[in-house]
Amino acid sequence: MMDQIQESRPVMAAKVALAKTVAAASGRAGHSGTTLPGGVIAAIDKGVIGRVSRWLPEGSVLVSATNGKTTTNAMIADILAREGMKVARNREGANLAAGVATALLKDASLTGRPRSDIGLFEVDEFALPEVAKQCSPRTVLLMNLFRDQLDRYGELEHIAERWRSAVMSLGSGTQAIFNADDPLVAAMATLRQDRTLCYGIEDTAAGGKVMQHASDSKYCTVCGNPFEYEIFYMGHLGKYLCPACGYSRPSPAIYAEKLAFDGMRGSRFDLVTPECTVSIKLPLPGLYNVYNALAAAACAFSLGIGPASVKDGLAAFSAAFGRVEQLVIEGKKVVMLLVKNPAGFNEVVRTLLTEPGKKSLLMALNDRIADGRDVSWIWDVDLEVVAPEIESAVTGGTRAGEMAMRLKYAGVDQSLLKVEPDLREALRQALRRTGEKETLYVLPTYTAMLALRQAIHQDFTTDRKLGDLVWK
Repeated sequence: MMDQIQESRPVMAAKVALAKTVAAASGRAGHSGTTLPGGVIAAIDKGVIGRVSRWLPEGSVLVSATNGKTTTNAMIADILAREGMKVARNREGANLAAGVATALLKDASLTGRPRSDIGLFEVDEFALPEVAKQCSPRTVLLMNLFRDQLDRYGELEHIAERWRSAVMSLGSGTQAIFNADDPLVAAMATLRQDRTLCYGIEDTAAGGKVMQHASDSKYCTVCGNPFEYEIFYMGHLGKYLCPACGYSRPSPAIYAEKLAFDGMRGSRFDLVTPECTVSIKLPLPGLYNVYNALAAAACAFSLGIGPASVKDGLAAFSAAFGRVEQLVIEGKKVVMLLVKNPAGFNEVVRTLLTEPGKKSLLMALNDRIADGRDVSWIWDVDLEVVAPEIESAVTGGTRAGEMAMRLKYAGVDQSLLKVEPDLREALRQALRRTGEKETLYVLPTYTAMLALRQAIHQDFTTDRKLGDLVWK
């Protein structure tokens, strides 16, 4: 056995050195190096994630969801940092297996030993079973499932079945955390006898009585009959009951109540646990970010972190890039809100409606692989409710024309629309059409968001006197 260990050390050192070399070369070539190094090593050693992650002193945490995993992962990381913990994570959002492997290898010494205390990885919904099987996680946080990239993943039930298989294969030592308000996710808690934890929202005033058009999970996961909802919070998330078989939403052990929203400035709520109630002030807008914060808090508590660190971590949190990211450009406030599927887009629309006055928009729609080639989902977004408040709208990206057509059919006058596929030029035109001291709301899909952030970096510089961005 000792001979095998001694033999494995040079082998592992070679693999780690190769990964770091590939990452450095990728960086010099102008790429992020967040996926390629792990992909190269995984081709040599398919078990590399498990081989490295097993040495993390505090184990690994996996976070998966259709919406909110990047923001929630960043919230958890900030809370862990307040406890003095060193965190290995895929902070750039490379959430396939290769991205997780890259994050681990970058953190590791040449012997393969991690330098951090704990691993914290956001994981793509489809990749969850593979990553969970390899790393034997300490905690798995499952937040929500919505329709997203149907051309890539297929129907929602396909992903749900993969998650169920992953949950059933988790070891007895893994803590599994579920969103009680999502019927598809909450039902998975019944697959385990113990070490499960549910969270949710208990404030009926924060929801509505009408199901959104984009709601996905309307039928009982036990008998297939339609659910009856007491309240809808976000898409199909809410309080539900099956009148046919009696299955209902599980009571959450950790929940939010007394929610209050202050437009783009943030939100407040009481975080209730079996031990205490904590008042949370969150500097992020919208109900969807309350869900993210609630998930992060539930995960932190499951790791033994106290309420003070959770409260302080959430209060000081700044948005993950592209998710309610705020800039000042030429004296104009720019707010970037990532949109990538109907449920998330509808929550952004709901948040926009809390802001007074007319809205200037840049809506950037791409159809690249990371976005999903099929953009028909924009017709499931309730743009009609915000159309009367649109003062001007520039549409950009590879599918700028389709986005403009959607706005036209939502009721936006054509004189207020401008189609500009080139995202750099679209940003310039949107800024010109935004009045002085007004706010430009930028709503991009994923790759469009990356392109716009790159354009801002390349085209603007910081004015030291004014403290904002000006044209270079």
